[in-house]
Amino acid sequence: MSCCTGAIRKVNNVACKRLLFPFRGLSHSFAIQSFFLTHLLRQYASPFFGPAKLSLDLWLPTLLITQRVPRVRRRSCAQHPRIAVNLNTTRKRQEAEMRKLTALAAALGLATSLNAHAQSSITLYGILDVAIGYIHNSGGQSSQWKMSTGNVSENEWGLKGTEDLGGGMSANFDIENGFDLGSGKINEGGRLFGRQAWVGLSAPTWGAVTLGRQYDPISDLVQPITGDFFSGIWATPGDVDNYDSSARFDNAVKWASPVWGGVTLEAMYSFGGVAGSTGSGQVYSGAASYARGPLSVAAGYLHINNGNPTLSTRGTSASDSLFNSAINSAYASANSVSITRVAAQYVIAPVTFGAAYSYSDYAPDGASTFARSEKYQNGSVFASWQVTPDFQTTVGYNYTKSTGDSSAKYHQVNLGVDYLLSKRTDLFAIAAYQHASGQNGLGAAQAVIGSYDVNSGASYQVLTVAGIRHRF
Repeated sequence: MSCCTGAIRKVNNVACKRLLFPFRGLSHSFAIQSFFLTHLLRQYASPFFGPAKLSLDLWLPTLLITQRVPRVRRRSCAQHPRIAVNLNTTRKRQEAEMRKLTALAAALGLATSLNAHAQSSITLYGILDVAIGYIHNSGGQSSQWKMSTGNVSENEWGLKGTEDLGGGMSANFDIENGFDLGSGKINEGGRLFGRQAWVGLSAPTWGAVTLGRQYDPISDLVQPITGDFFSGIWATPGDVDNYDSSARFDNAVKWASPVWGGVTLEAMYSFGGVAGSTGSGQVYSGAASYARGPLSVAAGYLHINNGNPTLSTRGTSASDSLFNSAINSAYASANSVSITRVAAQYVIAPVTFGAAYSYSDYAPDGASTFARSEKYQNGSVFASWQVTPDFQTTVGYNYTKSTGDSSAKYHQVNLGVDYLLSKRTDLFAIAAYQHASGQNGLGAAQAVIGSYDVNSGASYQVLTVAGIRHRF
């Protein structure tokens, strides 16, 4: 019985003959080894060399066929010494060739592994967030029950990746879509990748430079330490200072530094793209943060040009609109919006305390429908208690005052709880109350909680949501 009989007994004889056809004439054991080695090289070497550079199905069998063994029965070897000598010599050559091929396979496998490590990696990620919500005073109506999506985090999916370019430099990208989980519709004005879409280079020595649709430096460095755990409900009424990133920025070039002794810097410029008017629709922003031990502080500035009405159209800008509710819609004709924001937080054991302040200036020009700048000042404080590793509760207070063209005051209190079912899935509940007084430029001030942008039609509003979030 030949030495390969046991190896091929479990497969159909015809199928085995077809598989080993390129190796006909070889010793049985060497044919079997060559067959598996061929498939090993096809799997590991083809991706490395590419199909145009290496055809293993033809190359390896051709190499091996040159080492065929004469078809001689074992019992005839003793009767034919010359054949026996030739057979032993051929087997030695086969063994030497097998050692060479094995070394080649190992080398190609290692090279392929290193090459794959150096090549790009792509990650699919996303968040699903949905809740049942109740609003008291919504659009002039006393009550409203609704399915509320994007409560703690906006619903999103995206692709991000990186490629090692050598010398510590990497190429990076991120494209991210936002959508309404309740209806399946795309958010951000119907943009396919409306949340962000950028590509750039990074290195440990000088940081990262990215180009595309992006968040501003205030959102990157200041927002994370303002108690933004529960997102929109904690935001400034109507998000007049872009606390909750209601505006993202097209055609942006952004630089982010490495962390230097706890300090991080960012700067961004967005092209307006209007011929004959470089400043029309442009946006520029900068921010800095410092973190050391339990203390974190950050500050930033954002300037948005709202479009030249002569060479373009008022409201045409690299920035998304901030005029999404009755809080500031009377000032949609502003020439520009300038926002300054500072924040700090401090961690004491399981409790985190924080405070933030912002100053927003909506400036008019001759094409505006209002004559005096409208200024919004916002102050907020929060405390977050990590009761257990799985359970967190946060309470906050938010005060906003507008002056200039009109004058209004907004008081808001918030409460949120979050419970982790796993590392990727959690349950949450949030409640908020806001009271408004004064004038908002259109008439009596209306309460509008956070960046939910639901006009109450009244001087106060209550909002509660309870739901589930899943990350992948």
